[in-house]
Amino acid sequence: MDALSKIFDDIHLNRSEYIYLQAQGNWEFFCPEQSAVIAHIVLFGQAHIHFSPELNLTLNTGDMLLIPAGLEHHGMNNTHQKLIEPLNIEPLFNGLRHDSIHFGQGDTEKALILTIRCHLNAIMARPLVNALPPYLHLKNALSDEAPEWLKIGLYFVASETQRTAAGKNKIMDHVVSIMVLECVRDYIEQLNDQTINKQNNWLNALIHPELANALAVIHSQPELAWTVETLAEKCCMSRSKFANLFNQIIGETPLAYLQQHRLRLASQHLKHGQLSIQQISHQVGYSSETAFSQAFKKYYQQSPSQYRNQSNLKSKFV
Repeated sequence: MDALSKIFDDIHLNRSEYIYLQAQGNWEFFCPEQSAVIAHIVLFGQAHIHFSPELNLTLNTGDMLLIPAGLEHHGMNNTHQKLIEPLNIEPLFNGLRHDSIHFGQGDTEKALILTIRCHLNAIMARPLVNALPPYLHLKNALSDEAPEWLKIGLYFVASETQRTAAGKNKIMDHVVSIMVLECVRDYIEQLNDQTINKQNNWLNALIHPELANALAVIHSQPELAWTVETLAEKCCMSRSKFANLFNQIIGETPLAYLQQHRLRLASQHLKHGQLSIQQISHQVGYSSETAFSQAFKKYYQQSPSQYRNQSNLKSKFV
């Protein structure tokens, strides 16, 4: 399995939800930061999206905005209107809603926005989210010139929002996952050769003709006793050339990257599994429970046992 496919398995996109925002007149909504992918699709009208004074954009009819890290943002009809009490849309998500949410003051400048939220594993998604820009803006997503995958995906999303058939939740999860994956693939394909060679970005390694194999085996077989030499062999490179290229593009050494991935996986086993700490240490590639515990505590500032107990305590209050 290639690295990107395995990463999407690990981040576990799930619990897709959507709401229809029917806005008119002067309006504003607020979406707080959350561990989820957020997408806005403007079915008609216009929306100004504001992340910060330095980061904002305008969405027109047919545009789609994907926010991979679920960053806090505002949507509004007027970039200068600050007198409207914003509608917090976070608590309005309640599964797959059929009713539109009407808000705004006045009856002009109508807009209809389909907003989708899909939860993810924030810890496992960290490398992907950190490598992506704050948002991906797909213009004219509903036009004939849009990529075929996007038109098909939006058609499925639109049709599923109008149905009440069995299995709807699972289908929505799959469709949204495919659309997010395609958005990421589309963004990766836009990275040119100059970017690949000069910019430190984890995504660059996914499309690098030599490094892609190393990422694939790290993410698919983290339990194996990888060394810089064996990873270099997978890329058909010398040890020194591989190590230098890996550090140049990803921004850290191969073994540091491997360790971070192993410890992220371990944190998930501690949170959600029933394996003993010794079993977890072996499953993520450590031959010694002591070595694993020391590495884990250095990375998370907690021992594995403390991390598990704290996670169990938090889950009781969720």
